[in-house]
Amino acid sequence: MRGAGGAAEPRSRLRAFASSSSLHGISHIFAYGAALRRALWGAFFLGALALLLLVCAERVAYFLSYPHVTKLDEVAAHNLTFPAITICNLNEFRFSKITRNDMYHVGELLALLNERYEISNPQLAEPAVLAALRDKANFKNFKAKPFSMAEFYNRTGHDLADMLLQCSFRGAGCSARNFSVIFTRLGKCYTFNSGQPGTELLTTLQGGAGNGLELMLNIQQEEYLPVWGDTDETSYEAGVKVQIHSQQEPPFIDQLGFGVAPGFQTFVSCQQQRPSRQLVYLPPPWGDCKATPIESDFFTNYSLTACRLDCETRYLAENCNCRMVHMPGNANVCTPEQYKECADPALGTTPAGSRTATRTASPSPRTCYLVTRL
Repeated sequence: MRGAGGAAEPRSRLRAFASSSSLHGISHIFAYGAALRRALWGAFFLGALALLLLVCAERVAYFLSYPHVTKLDEVAAHNLTFPAITICNLNEFRFSKITRNDMYHVGELLALLNERYEISNPQLAEPAVLAALRDKANFKNFKAKPFSMAEFYNRTGHDLADMLLQCSFRGAGCSARNFSVIFTRLGKCYTFNSGQPGTELLTTLQGGAGNGLELMLNIQQEEYLPVWGDTDETSYEAGVKVQIHSQQEPPFIDQLGFGVAPGFQTFVSCQQQRPSRQLVYLPPPWGDCKATPIESDFFTNYSLTACRLDCETRYLAENCNCRMVHMPGNANVCTPEQYKECADPALGTTPAGSRTATRTASPSPRTCYLVTRL
């Protein structure tokens, strides 16, 4: 009797606690009545408790994921900095500027000569082109002179003063002096409004035709090299390639530029996106971005193109012990042999575009028109 009374006393205390508790449903579980009714209330109570714990766990997991919100506001500006515009002729080297010494050193790299210093495919050449090639490839009693890839790129690259037929910015005339020379994977190129020290940073007041840069170019197609083999230094296409970018990032025109075909007028419209105030990167664990300057010996401002060029430069320096002409730094410029055997295969790029296009062996001169606007 004592044991039964002892068990009944805690049960009565539990019922008394449940009946006075504000926890919803618990009073019905321990109340007097049918067992089925109490069982249903118990099931509902446990289900609700499980749902509560599930929602709490999900919220805690969301909090530990360190969520953040990016807010963009569109602001109308009446005076914008005009972007930098880089232009490259798809032909890297002018045929008339290639000397016999150049042909001796880079003939195989340009697929004009074979390994025996002979014209690789004479049957593909027009008579005038073949005669010029034979004269340049005549190495009888020839003594090779020192050769520099940097000097070769600069001397044989297209001269903008010869290509530029007409130039205007916001209705005012401009000339080749308003462009800065820059070397890219496509050779000797030119940048308008580069923002380099000592140059004026141009602005534009409104968009539309007549408020941007307008150019008329002669691509000098008669100077294009004959293409008889697959090489990264020659192009099957004719025209120019253009990239619109900011002054804080170097051009990466072989990957990010767009082509302009000869004989056409091309209009380009663009928009600028930039933060209205200083951009602040959240520290880990919200992300892997850093607000500190880029860790580079070549660039001070971070951009995807700067990071890519920095990475490629370091990679060639480590694997080829040289750098390409367009790469920054003070390392030795690769020789033609290093270009062919190491640098080009290491990067694995075909900057001139698709290798399935065709071009006539002896093209006639055509004019390429380019009009850009903001």
